[in-house]
Amino acid sequence: MTLLAPALQAFFSDRLITQRNSSPQTIAAYRDTFRLLLHFAREQTGKQPFELDLDDLDALLIGAFLNHLEHDRGNSPRTRNARLGAIHSFYRFAALDHPEHAATIARVMAIPTKRHERNTVSYLDLVEIKALLAAPERNTWLGRRDHALLLVMIQTGVRVSELVGLRVRDVHLGTGAHIRVTGKGRKKRATTLTGETVAILRVWLKERGGDPADPVFPTRQGRPLSRYTVGAVVARHAGTAAASWPSLTAKRVTPHTLRHYVDGWVMWPAGVLPLLGLARAAVPAT
Repeated sequence: MTLLAPALQAFFSDRLITQRNSSPQTIAAYRDTFRLLLHFAREQTGKQPFELDLDDLDALLIGAFLNHLEHDRGNSPRTRNARLGAIHSFYRFAALDHPEHAATIARVMAIPTKRHERNTVSYLDLVEIKALLAAPERNTWLGRRDHALLLVMIQTGVRVSELVGLRVRDVHLGTGAHIRVTGKGRKKRATTLTGETVAILRVWLKERGGDPADPVFPTRQGRPLSRYTVGAVVARHAGTAAASWPSLTAKRVTPHTLRHYVDGWVMWPAGVLPLLGLARAAVPAT
């Protein structure tokens, strides 16, 4: 018999943090998965988390947990698969230290991911982009922040996690203007900025003030924006822009939609985007 708690602690401290040097986002996602799983296991077995054994979390219970995520919590198959991926990662780790539970672990590892339809990725066209950029009220502090934020997202294609992690010291507005961001797998990359974006950011950073370690796009209290808040900002201004350009009502405009703007601009007339200051340079497609 092997108690679950020590194995879980070793998984987070030894495997994720020490051996793999996983990002805070990965650790938080795995933590949330096991928080939900332990709560579900307590309801199913009547045992507190510190009383659970590895064999208590067998394939039958894990399968029931995955069904609970979809049917009771309303999670999508994509989220269900992400939770299963975290569970598989733990059991793969546990198999090395606890071979006495090999049969249980093998059955859990055999649980497959769920197939699902992939959504068609849409993008905004030129007039929709212009309507979105015009939506923030630039006579207010929040409006000027949101306009600069949207322009950076559209022109550079940064991920939300990269945007909220952007600090004043990461913005270089001199010769060879660019921003430096840390993306998936903690990979660092530099993305060039157009003249229009440089001009907007120069004005914004002067108004924003702050130290080099401060976020480029803060809340009113000076804290970094959350990923949820960035999504809400994009959705709010997309709703405003839809009033002047109704085609936006048929599109689900999210930060990820703006990343795929690169898929659409290549079909526009040559030379249009450079004149608008919206052309991208050296933007990875993934």
